[in-house]
Amino acid sequence: MAQSPKRIGIIGAGYIATWHADALKASPHAVVTAICDLSLAAAQDLATGYGATAYGSVEEMLAAGTVDAVHILTPPDLHRPIALQCIAAGLDVLVEKPVAESAAEVAEIAAAANAAGVQFAAGHNFLAVPAYDRLKRMVQDGRIGRLSALEVQWNLPLAPLRSGPYGLWLLRDAKNLLLELGPHPFSLAVDLLGPLTIKQLEVNQPITLPGGAVRHQGWRILAEAGEVAVTLNLSLVETHDDRSMTLRGSSGVARMDYAADTLVVSSDNAADLVLNPFLKQMSLAGQHLREGVVNAVRQLVSLNQKSPYGLSFRGMVDAVWGAASDSRFGPDAALQVMQAIDDSLAKLPTPVEAKPAKGTPNPTVMVIGGTGFIGRNLTRRLVAQGYDVRVLSRGSHGPFDDIADHVETVAVSLRDLAGLTQAMQGMDAVFNLAKSMDTTWEAALENDVGTALRVAEAAQAAGVKRLIYTGTIASYDMSDPEQVITEHTDFGDMSERNLYARSKAECEARLLDMHRNQGLPLVIARPGIVIGEGGPLQHWGIGRWHGAGAVRIWGNGRNILPFVLADDVSDGLIQMMVNDAAVGQSFNLIGEPMLSARGYFDAIHQSLGARIKVKPGHLHVFWAADAVKYALKTKVLRRHGVVRPSLKDWQSRAHFSPFDNAHPKAVLGWRPEADQQWFIERGIRDANLFGL
Repeated sequence: MAQSPKRIGIIGAGYIATWHADALKASPHAVVTAICDLSLAAAQDLATGYGATAYGSVEEMLAAGTVDAVHILTPPDLHRPIALQCIAAGLDVLVEKPVAESAAEVAEIAAAANAAGVQFAAGHNFLAVPAYDRLKRMVQDGRIGRLSALEVQWNLPLAPLRSGPYGLWLLRDAKNLLLELGPHPFSLAVDLLGPLTIKQLEVNQPITLPGGAVRHQGWRILAEAGEVAVTLNLSLVETHDDRSMTLRGSSGVARMDYAADTLVVSSDNAADLVLNPFLKQMSLAGQHLREGVVNAVRQLVSLNQKSPYGLSFRGMVDAVWGAASDSRFGPDAALQVMQAIDDSLAKLPTPVEAKPAKGTPNPTVMVIGGTGFIGRNLTRRLVAQGYDVRVLSRGSHGPFDDIADHVETVAVSLRDLAGLTQAMQGMDAVFNLAKSMDTTWEAALENDVGTALRVAEAAQAAGVKRLIYTGTIASYDMSDPEQVITEHTDFGDMSERNLYARSKAECEARLLDMHRNQGLPLVIARPGIVIGEGGPLQHWGIGRWHGAGAVRIWGNGRNILPFVLADDVSDGLIQMMVNDAAVGQSFNLIGEPMLSARGYFDAIHQSLGARIKVKPGHLHVFWAADAVKYALKTKVLRRHGVVRPSLKDWQSRAHFSPFDNAHPKAVLGWRPEADQQWFIERGIRDANLFGL
């Protein structure tokens, strides 16, 4: 008799939840029946696509009795209590990595599951990529020979280290970086070779976070597994993506790229001296060709649903919830992985942590979105000018320990009108830098437009004297090189624009209506392409990035782009707060004409010595490719609410239309950086784009 699919509840509706949900949807062994998140709206958005029920708390989901098992995808510090809660309710649990914050916590979860007679699995998804199964069979068949060394690499840029948000769990403590990223390489090493004996840990490439805490971007762990030497390397700077393992043996060297699902083996052959190197290289070339073709065909026929990363989750789900659970993901393996990480962290030098400034702030200005790139810069500029600031954030942790005597961080939901109103009491000015990245217009109306209006309502109820809202220049039609854009330029028809541009324009329209009819003391700011310290290298306002070393720019890249320094944006925003003439007006904060896209990357090369591969992006091709994707999503995958931007929308990404920044200069007295050399030094050379 066929076993009924296991009913799965997903706890945590963040980014990783979609990968789990898609894998569960594709599995014959499981079905998603519940999505649970403290943000009920986030749970509802995700649940809609999978026919599941949304819940706002674990208690509510458990009481409903709609699940047999759960995937726990919350921040790691919540894994242990939620896992124990679900186990006590008789549910099987799969816990995303890191399973917990220590081996002792993993052991506690395992003991509770064993006592309750339920299943406990660790979410070490890279153990399930198809190439790894092939590698294990090669090792078991002796094709690699007697093993001598294993090197596992995790070389992938970690943007939050350089551009935030800095309140994330993984940056809260020095050890959290290894706890978050270490399970990937450690799980591969442990599964292949068994328990590890940690010999040495080295850290390098330190970076100082805003507030003074130091985090290391390079980690090197030396270990042993029996007679096999093991090296695990993590590099988090802006580096070429290399997530691979190299296994050396007496009969060959196997290199597996677990992020790309490829496996290539270099081995000797019995040919004579002349043919030997030729045949060896031809074998490698043939293997590379085979791996590339297999992956390309697989993704093409599956409409990219079987990407290597997607396959890793599918394999994990089938292994865990199949007829016979797989020991690779079981409690013993999870404990061995976490013990190896614990033993490594025991050798970590005493970290440098932030030393919060003493004193109690008396804020009169609020910054919503103050932990983002512009928000951090604005908050610090405000403090430098003598203001105390209340930062509204999703969490209570912010990157302001060094100025904690002038900045307080409060966590209030942007859906809580009463909470927002209370938080704005005593505020003279509120800066709203919040934004929502949605996938449907209905979601944008609720999450972006609805939030902007709620913030405005709270500001009026609290008696705030000035509300400064940040829109976006992306709302303009910038497809015509002959049109000079000013604040008087109309946005035009927004119905075929991308969701971000359209929703921001809608926010502006409704807020202006509140200004005209209800007296809302509103000012609107539209920053250009913002660069500077704390900004990202891979800025998608310039082009479509393919890792840190390659970018396809929007268009030919020869027209001047609307760059602006973060410091100049903050100065303009502050002028909007103090200048009474600004009320009821909008301001495009665009720097002086400086650089094209190609000029920007040339400046990076000249200033930092890094030549990024730059390719022009034909906008008609982008538009046509997007049309194909739109058809596949709507006709084949049956996704609802998908938006297809127009050709003009794609052309606008190239910023063909120049801007006139005379208005903020005249009204606000704004003076953006006019010297190109200083602009490059502040926006590129001193911006720490690569983390080095």
